[in-house]
Amino acid sequence: MTRQGLRNLLPYKPFGRRRHRDSPSPAATASSSSSSSSSSLEEMVARAEAVVVKWDPESSAYAKITSLFYEDRSEARRFLAEVSDLQRAMLVFVAAAEPARLSHPCLVRAQTLMQAAMRRLEKEFFQVLAANRDLLDPESVSVRSARSSISEEPDYDPWENSPEEEALAAGKSIGEVERAAGVVMADLRAIADTMVFAGYGKECVRTYKALRKSIVDEGLYRLGFERLPPAQVQKLDWPVLELKVRSWLGASRIAVRTLFHGERVLLDHVFAGSDIVREVVFADMAADAALQFLGFPGLVAKSKRSPEKLFRLLDLYDAVTELRPEIEQIFSFDSTAAVRAQALASLSKLAEAARATLADFESAIMKESSRSPVPGGRVHPMTRYVMNYISLLADYQSALVEIFADFPIHTLTPIPPFFFDTSQTPAEQQLAASGPSSSPLTTSSSCEGSLRSAIAARFAWLILSLLCKLDGKAAACRDVGLSYLFLANNLQYIVNKARSCRLQELLGEEWAARQAAKARQHAAEYERAAWGRVAATIPTGDVSAGEARGRMRAFSAALEEACAAQAGWVVADAAMREEVKATVRGMILPAYRGFYTRWEAAPEDASAVLLSPDDVGNRLEGLFSGSGSGSYRPKESSSRAV
Repeated sequence: MTRQGLRNLLPYKPFGRRRHRDSPSPAATASSSSSSSSSSLEEMVARAEAVVVKWDPESSAYAKITSLFYEDRSEARRFLAEVSDLQRAMLVFVAAAEPARLSHPCLVRAQTLMQAAMRRLEKEFFQVLAANRDLLDPESVSVRSARSSISEEPDYDPWENSPEEEALAAGKSIGEVERAAGVVMADLRAIADTMVFAGYGKECVRTYKALRKSIVDEGLYRLGFERLPPAQVQKLDWPVLELKVRSWLGASRIAVRTLFHGERVLLDHVFAGSDIVREVVFADMAADAALQFLGFPGLVAKSKRSPEKLFRLLDLYDAVTELRPEIEQIFSFDSTAAVRAQALASLSKLAEAARATLADFESAIMKESSRSPVPGGRVHPMTRYVMNYISLLADYQSALVEIFADFPIHTLTPIPPFFFDTSQTPAEQQLAASGPSSSPLTTSSSCEGSLRSAIAARFAWLILSLLCKLDGKAAACRDVGLSYLFLANNLQYIVNKARSCRLQELLGEEWAARQAAKARQHAAEYERAAWGRVAATIPTGDVSAGEARGRMRAFSAALEEACAAQAGWVVADAAMREEVKATVRGMILPAYRGFYTRWEAAPEDASAVLLSPDDVGNRLEGLFSGSGSGSYRPKESSSRAV
């Protein structure tokens, strides 16, 4: 953009300080005669020349090595004021002059003087920016922006009060570092305002972008973000890529809320006089870095899918969702719309990848085909893996609600009502108990409850899929009692796992109680199948000595056989284990104790084979002492990447 173009885009407003009492009013000068405007311009040139020539780095060795703003701040204020007054006088002269007078020697002299002044200010702008990197780091600027009371009104004059007075106005509570940063920011704004007003905004912007863009790039590098080509990201092994994801997650909040926000705050202050300049500068210095940073989650989403990646995808989704309001605010310019679009695109890709990965996980459950029996009816490794996976997923219910909002669950067969009722989750039950309401808040809460119910149904379907596979594995057991014990152990583990995590919040206690009752039914079937035959050998009525002898031998053999067969069997849940033991003792001991009492004084040949009730009780007490667990991992999905 040309200097004239920049000048035309800016509103006419004073920069620097208030005009001297003897400074001519622009309106009065515009209405004066040509000779009067020439006289005014000559006066302004004379006044400005004294200070500009003194600080021209090309005419003075002292000026070349000395900083105006550090050497003499009152002189710096005077320099800016005289340059601004000279620019006004030049504009008035050009507006009143005929075309032939545009080459007037005084105007040429003023232009030469203005060029020298701009060289000085460009040098000062660079020096102030470069020498105060620590004071102007994004974190300090972000903190100061939240506490500062410095006005950002369009007509605000940063040097109407001195920078020191301005910093003090920000509050006595600020520290020396923040106060010094306030002075530096005021200096930069005063220089930028003066250069842009004089038509030299291009030079000012060039210097600012060169220095601050490097701050942004360096900041991301220090946060551990490495800019990699998309093709290289796709080739990374998951352990390496996961480390980069962890690094990105740790850096994301600092990058957005401190780095990019701090740069936006500094830019808005320094170039407060022009919205157009601020928009162009911020897009050039920060948009490219932000695009690459916010595009990384989308690249991860496009990598090869596997179940263990889902949690990192959801972590990335949560992080981008959390930061999106700040991204919208920081990159609010039209020229940075691509950054906002990139954040939205990354969310879309993450959501798509999460849906596909969860579908792969469900498919892996359904396709699990191992037939190896689990010793002792223990909890199957697949049960542990699936329930641990689902319980971790439950921690991401807010993200999952958004991701699946427009993707309701579709199953080949409906979820049986006896297994899970999706009509009301615990949150909806609480909402319903509060009574009807037509308020928007209630409507919103009802909608949210409906979405959470849909997620609960999805979790219930995954668990039902697991139970169907467990039924198939139980059918492969050769012993009927062991198959029931296997189902009881696994279903009780599912209930315990659900109650110990946020699945309880989603599925509800009624669901958990219903499944616990089913687990107890399986345990009861085990008791009947495994111990019914042993109990049947105990006589319930009067028998002869010979028959008693046979029954005794049959009971002893049945008890030994059952105990030997179940030596490695387990009941994994402690409470269920005690219940099963108590039930088995109730089936055996009372009847056997009565039988033992009747035949305790029998002839030697009959009582010799009797086991005391204590012996039987000890044998039963030793049941279910086995322990052990396995490991399970589903096969990698062969599906193509999202």
